[in-house]
Amino acid sequence: MTDDVLTLVDGKVGRLRLKRPKALHALTEPMCAAMLDAVAAWRADPAVELILLDHAEGRGFCAGGDVRAVAESGQGDGAAARAFFHREYQLNHLLFTSAKPIVSVMDGVVMGGGVGIALPARYRVATERTMFAMPEATIGLYPDVGGGWYLSRLPGRIGQYLALTAARLSGADAVAIGLATHYIPSDRLDAVKAALLADPQAAASILDDAAIVPPDAPILAQQAQIDRLFAAEALEDILAALDADDSDWARDVVAGLRTKSPLSCKIALRLLRESALRTDFGDEMRAEYGLSVHVCQRHDFLEGVRALLIDKDNAPRWDPATPEAVTETVLDTIFTPLPDGEAWEPLRL
Repeated sequence: MTDDVLTLVDGKVGRLRLKRPKALHALTEPMCAAMLDAVAAWRADPAVELILLDHAEGRGFCAGGDVRAVAESGQGDGAAARAFFHREYQLNHLLFTSAKPIVSVMDGVVMGGGVGIALPARYRVATERTMFAMPEATIGLYPDVGGGWYLSRLPGRIGQYLALTAARLSGADAVAIGLATHYIPSDRLDAVKAALLADPQAAASILDDAAIVPPDAPILAQQAQIDRLFAAEALEDILAALDADDSDWARDVVAGLRTKSPLSCKIALRLLRESALRTDFGDEMRAEYGLSVHVCQRHDFLEGVRALLIDKDNAPRWDPATPEAVTETVLDTIFTPLPDGEAWEPLRL
């Protein structure tokens, strides 16, 4: 058990409350284990009619997984990193397959691991404080926790754009492209949560009544450019299209994209292409776990964490250093499924 997440039953509502404010509620393996145990127990409990996921204090919602700890493990035998990913993905899968409705309150930062626990919910609440991003390519990782599944199903090429650039979305953006189901001002959340606790069966109408029309979504104004400039499947072709465009937006985007790990970007593009064809979320988790096992001990992930989170020099030295140097052979190795006995498995209930 851990003090970093609260799991309790309040009336007929099972509550998951992230409580690690100094780390923006970044997920640890004990946090994932505690939530997994709670959701598994509530699954068979007829007294629990709804699950409510939010953060208990400080800024939220969840800044991701504890990648510093994962990288420390990756520098050694990687056992703790593998255990973290396995448990985290079991939680992602259990939330995704929950027959009981889940409300996730994405009030604040929603990145990486936070995306993995928020997006499986039937009801996903965004606010004016929501800041959504999948920044994994910045640290030499890739959009995991179901990122391949969610991003590949977004309109046009928005998923590819988010995976490659780590672009940040507002709450209005999240609603506009289907990542969130409701836009509710943050000053209404306490009343909404109280109403859900009082009448969990009325969750849909409670959220509908509290929601307002979001402000204009900037992502929609950019969608035509995104669809055109990110249309290619090859990273090199996307970079060339951005370089050839004379807009200030394209120049800013390509400048940022060139700072990302070329290996991570190519993994992301291939993942989204394959994930779009999957029909079972368990298969997605199994594939992403294999990728994470292969990536967590590679140079780019360890270097990305060093440069951005440890030394904070913001000058990662990627290897391979260019998209052209990331060969299909390298990618084939990373995408090789794990052997029986090492592959990811869902929680057996």
